Amino acid sequence: MVNDPITKIMQDASEVVRYDEVGIPLYIQEGLLSAYPDHRALCHWHEDIEWLYVRSGQMNYYINGKRVLLKEGEAIMVNSRQMHYGYSESGQDCDFICILCHPKIFTTNSVLYQSYITPVLSNPSLEYLHLKPYHPEDSEALQLLPEILRIKKDHPAAYEMEAAALLSLLWCRLLRSHPMMPDETAAKPQEPDLLVQRDMVSYIYNHYSESINLDEIAAAGKVCRNKCCQIFRRYLNQSPIDFLNHYRLEVSCHLLNTTKLSIAEICTACGFNHQSYYSKIFLRTYNCTPRDFRKRAEEKKTAEPSDET
Repeated sequence: MVNDPITKIMQDASEVVRYDEVGIPLYIQEGLLSAYPDHRALCHWHEDIEWLYVRSGQMNYYINGKRVLLKEGEAIMVNSRQMHYGYSESGQDCDFICILCHPKIFTTNSVLYQSYITPVLSNPSLEYLHLKPYHPEDSEALQLLPEILRIKKDHPAAYEMEAAALLSLLWCRLLRSHPMMPDETAAKPQEPDLLVQRDMVSYIYNHYSESINLDEIAAAGKVCRNKCCQIFRRYLNQSPIDFLNHYRLEVSCHLLNTTKLSIAEICTACGFNHQSYYSKIFLRTYNCTPRDFRKRAEEKKTAEPSDET
């Protein structure tokens, strides 16, 4: 869950992770859930391993249709290639740390990688780990995540190497205290409905600007309308059309922030047929109109200190 309300989504619903430094597969940021429409991030997956630590408040987290409630001081590790997103069920805000790292950052030694990394990544039973401060085996891991953010913020020379070293230490600790390696006697095939859901989400990401309907979304997953709605409710806790509008709003916010397009042009570009409807659901989601949203964003940019000296 990258802390950017507008994340780039590829055709297969995977997220393009914007690493902190070019060529170093590491992302370390802090954020607020209120930065997302309806306090809800986009559903996505990526090759990276994701760590999310809650500093205050709480967050509901969905991984492949399973819901985990993360409370203050708790964290979650999401394994590679899992469909996931975070959201607030009650509108409560959440202050969190998000760390993503590509598995290749752990070691360049092929023997170590094949022994301790690959089996975990390919473990069908390990979708996530929920870390809690009152579990002795999790306490050290939970201390390492804020420390990694502190190092990033202090920005000493070669901070990336220290952050990567701490993530490797974290990985070792969890390998010793949690069943991360696959159990060959209990193979778990991926649920067919999860693959269908990924196809339908990918269709929305690729056709949001068009006038698509429920029948077309269902057809993308080769299921009927009723089955389509059931899958979205199960895995995303919302209807297909609500999910579509949520993504359209995300894109419209990006256009309001980064372009000079008129409100009417943005409305059309995002697939909304009527500007009045677009403004209505925008107001309901953000508690302001698109015009006010753009004005606030421009004022914020003006108030930010210049990097020039």
